[in-house]
Amino acid sequence: MCGRFTLTVDPAELAETFGDFTFPTQFAPRFNIAPTQPVLVIPNDAKNQADFFIWGLIPSWSKDPAIGSRLINARGETIAEKPSFRGGFKYKRCLIPADGFYEWKAQPGAKTKTPYFIHMKDRKPFAFAGLWDEWQSPDGGAVRTCTIITTEPNELMSTLHNRMPVILDQKDYHLWLDPTPQTPDKLLHLIKPFPAESMAAHPVSTLVNKPGNDRPECIVPAS
Repeated sequence: MCGRFTLTVDPAELAETFGDFTFPTQFAPRFNIAPTQPVLVIPNDAKNQADFFIWGLIPSWSKDPAIGSRLINARGETIAEKPSFRGGFKYKRCLIPADGFYEWKAQPGAKTKTPYFIHMKDRKPFAFAGLWDEWQSPDGGAVRTCTIITTEPNELMSTLHNRMPVILDQKDYHLWLDPTPQTPDKLLHLIKPFPAESMAAHPVSTLVNKPGNDRPECIVPAS
């Protein structure tokens, strides 16, 4: 799964990396983004513009917004079939920019898991494949939410966990963000592990275990 991630680069660097998309002119660096919090998202609404959505998908047909806390991830193997995700997979896809994410590794004989920070070797930002939706609250307000798609792990991630987030290659961004309805055969080949040779990981402090700890120390290698 993917339950925490980071976006610490400044807007200028993010815009330079992503090129064709417009970003907010300023936002605070985030070292411990957690579910139900606002996250930066580029939806496939043909505007090529990033905005903040709530992490945790609330399907438009849902009667209870609490479902969002249970839909922070979508399994890539079943997104074309599951009612909560199949509509989004066809119509509402998004990029979720990040520059790292966390996973917790079980250690033999240890009661607690060790958190690891995973990032690209060149430390550049990247994008998770995601789905989004817009839910109308009873008071008439619109709530835009998203979920991160996961897949089987690559060689690096398999040493930490049995799942990993889907990270898209830059050349596939525009296909994923095509606003026209897509069939599974056009997109399922993108749901795959990112090459392990481009990634690195190191253990970090259990400071990251608490979502309230959102500071640079979260990504510092553990001593």
